[in-house]
Amino acid sequence: MASSLTKDSASIPGDEKTFFGHPRGLATLFMTEMWERFSYYGMRALLPLYLVAPGGLHMSAATATAIYSVYLSLVYLLALPGGWFADRVLGPRKTVAVAGAVIMLGHLTLALPTSGTFFAGLGLVAIGSGLLKANISTMVGHLYNGPDDPRRDGGFTIFYVGINLGAFAAPLIIGTVGESVNWHLGFALAALGMGLGLAQFLLGSRHLSSRSDIVPTPMTAEEKTSTLRKGLLWLAVAAVFYGIVGFSGVYTLNWLLVPLTIAGLVIPVWVIARIKRDKSLDRVEQSKMTAYIWFFVAAAIFWMIYDQGGSTLSLFADESAKNTVFGWEFPVSWYQSVNPVMIMAFAPVFAWLWLALNRRGKEPSTIVKFASGLVLVGASFFLFLAPLSIAEGGHKAAAMWLVAIYFVQTVGELLVSPVGLSVTTKMAPVKYASQMMGVWFLAVTAGDATTGLLSIAGVNLDKMGIVGLEATLAVVAGIAVWMYRKKVKELMGDVR
Repeated sequence: MASSLTKDSASIPGDEKTFFGHPRGLATLFMTEMWERFSYYGMRALLPLYLVAPGGLHMSAATATAIYSVYLSLVYLLALPGGWFADRVLGPRKTVAVAGAVIMLGHLTLALPTSGTFFAGLGLVAIGSGLLKANISTMVGHLYNGPDDPRRDGGFTIFYVGINLGAFAAPLIIGTVGESVNWHLGFALAALGMGLGLAQFLLGSRHLSSRSDIVPTPMTAEEKTSTLRKGLLWLAVAAVFYGIVGFSGVYTLNWLLVPLTIAGLVIPVWVIARIKRDKSLDRVEQSKMTAYIWFFVAAAIFWMIYDQGGSTLSLFADESAKNTVFGWEFPVSWYQSVNPVMIMAFAPVFAWLWLALNRRGKEPSTIVKFASGLVLVGASFFLFLAPLSIAEGGHKAAAMWLVAIYFVQTVGELLVSPVGLSVTTKMAPVKYASQMMGVWFLAVTAGDATTGLLSIAGVNLDKMGIVGLEATLAVVAGIAVWMYRKKVKELMGDVR
């Protein structure tokens, strides 16, 4: 499949084939990520629906939202140790291969027709996704001759298309099979997708950079022994604790969800505080980290609302929406394809718009883009009040209400997500340059963990009062960021 997409290019000497003018290894990573995202977003589209379905686990909407949110927070939380594992133990290439196998095993476990192994499967997918997320992007960077290679930005753009192609196709295929045929068969299709991605990666790995095999800072034998000992000790403590809780008969799902949710809130704060308090950072780096906290908090609020598109909005659609187009009914999971197709349609438009405004000296600053993204995600939940009101009146809300909400959120995402990735690399202290991308992912962890904690506390996130409160929080936060934009710009120094 990859070879059919390659072509000769004069930009690289000799007869070596390229992938749209880029190194051949980009085809391998493009296809691997596309299939991995296919498996991930397919399972994610099914997850909350399966949790509440009578033919699934038949849980309450609040419990399903809590599980979904904790799962998402774990995926992004584990990206940080995933990067560390590649840097210290296996190197990016071997880590991604292991990650693919773990993800596939997780999906296969979810495909088993028994509820007893469900959370084990979910945990395996989270661990594998954490191992893969940061490292496959690192390998894309390895294909180019440093940050000044003129093809580098284009390569990441092509790679991003692969992400959204997989995310777009997954709900249409896996969602349809899971909802209409059999839930576990849907999860099995997710395993097949990851299997195809892993096979593609192993077969095409010869085209990857040799740098992807290198372990940048390998652990000494003593460090390995010490780390293994500490890991086994904590594992034993957890096993003994949950064994006692289980045998005492007081165990409920909250004994698992609450600690994971708290970790999702505490660890991001601890990581940011540790970097901020590092006395080896110079005055400029300290100032930039102070500014970065504004972006981090703003992003956490944004993702808290945005990621409910797969839980709160999806469960509302399942219960209270008229999921039809011109009289034709479609599966609820198909809503999850709206965002990626809009991303592919509008991302080039936004890229062109920023360049056009920049040439005129009118491009909004990073902080203004962030403030606008927060206001938009808040506006999407104000828009959500309309279908909620329709449903409370005893009627089914039209599908276009939900499409409109996803559209507004997508525009907000384009103002926050790519901008946040860029500003993270620009503002990272030299000492933490390789870790800051993991820190950015922790903003997603904090946002989703907040949603999980609210759900565990029994808050009904699909009630008009709560939705209006979340919408107001985002809009007020966006206005606050905009009002303090000059102060934040000063703290950012030479970064724009």
